[in-house]
Amino acid sequence: MSQRSAVAVLTGAAFLASLDLFIVNVAFDEIGRDFGTASLGRLSWILNAYAVVYAALLVPMGRLTDRYGRKPGFVLGMAVFTAASLACGFAPGVWWLVGARIVQAVGAATMTPASLGLLLASLPPERRAGGARLFAIIGAVAAAFGPAVGGGLVQLSWQAAFWINVPLGVVLIAAAIRVVPDVRHNQDAPRPDLLGGLVLAVAIAALVLGIVEGNEWGWTSARVLGAWVLAALGAGLFGWLVTHHRAPVIDPALLRVPAFAWANVAQLVFNIAFGVGLLSRILWMQEHWDYSALRTGLAVALGPTMVPITSILVTRLLPRAAPGVLIAIGTTLFAVSGVWQAAVTGEAPAYVAEMLGPWILGGIGVGFALPQLMAAATSSLPPHQTATGSGVVTMGRQVGLVLGTSIMVGILGTGLPSLARFQHVWLFLAAASFAAGLAALVMEAVRRPAAVAASTSSA
Repeated sequence: MSQRSAVAVLTGAAFLASLDLFIVNVAFDEIGRDFGTASLGRLSWILNAYAVVYAALLVPMGRLTDRYGRKPGFVLGMAVFTAASLACGFAPGVWWLVGARIVQAVGAATMTPASLGLLLASLPPERRAGGARLFAIIGAVAAAFGPAVGGGLVQLSWQAAFWINVPLGVVLIAAAIRVVPDVRHNQDAPRPDLLGGLVLAVAIAALVLGIVEGNEWGWTSARVLGAWVLAALGAGLFGWLVTHHRAPVIDPALLRVPAFAWANVAQLVFNIAFGVGLLSRILWMQEHWDYSALRTGLAVALGPTMVPITSILVTRLLPRAAPGVLIAIGTTLFAVSGVWQAAVTGEAPAYVAEMLGPWILGGIGVGFALPQLMAAATSSLPPHQTATGSGVVTMGRQVGLVLGTSIMVGILGTGLPSLARFQHVWLFLAAASFAAGLAALVMEAVRRPAAVAASTSSA
């Protein structure tokens, strides 16, 4: 019973973090109206600042929790996340809200690898892949509930979309203190490279700044080119730190495992497409079809609902299917959903005829791909690297989401985007998702010989 309670608390944290992300998507329109700005580039930082800091700190925080204790890290992260959620609702302007979101991201980056590390370390090796899939499925369930819950809360106020985290966070903190056992590893390991995390955050933020502001500042302007130069310099410095620090943000040894490396490539590229999929449809329905936040939330809920249903069916009906093949099937379905969306969408509201089919097909594709991506990347990790390795996986996912959102903003441009621009976004989604499928097949090609060799040596 205590193990089940601990699993419930740890997966509850994943649910809360994902719920917050998808609630904020639906709250965009109301936040812009309240703060008197219609600039999609400016509002996108409410998502992007969170995702950049979250991605950059995931692995350093994972290493800190590996060294000093995952349970204290989990509880501390939850406390910071909960307090920052309260502050988000009191923000008097866009940039104050962005600042509170950054603090929220610090808390999420602390609790997420600790929670997944605690979950995987508490399971026997043969059940870790299932645990990783469960973690991903919980996030997908939150994605299904998030838009609908967010739409209802935004009817009260956009602040309520953040304040919902407070009572949930308090309950999870109290339960974690009571039922989650601590797991400690590498207590004598060197301190993680926090400077590397900062450099990575600056590099990603500079790249995103250039993409998001390109239309407004000019793609060849000094500011945009300067942002990209800073991103390149930051990437170079980050690469140097990875190869020279005793405890780098990304352990080069992990990247020398081909299956792990290619799983992360697939994770990154697929989440570029995934980041485009939800927000672009929300923006289309709210700005062109004049849907309310509640109606939009209910409209997009059906797609994410297909994710846990599909994932459970795939696990039961195809238990021995190769993960890379399942991922490739899912990414192909998601790509087809983007092409379908671009082909049928028109100016007049027609949800059932134009949105429902592509959206459900996309949800089925995510159900095939996303849990398998997480499981394929983390199932072979040794126990002492579960928090760190899962942090790398989740970092790739977050970087993909922020790049997808930023590229979408760049394609849509300034002002009210036309149907043609949204069609370009959905075709870009299709191309990115198809590329992720190719990376998954490469992952499978290098994973299979390694798995056969491992089974032979154990025999």
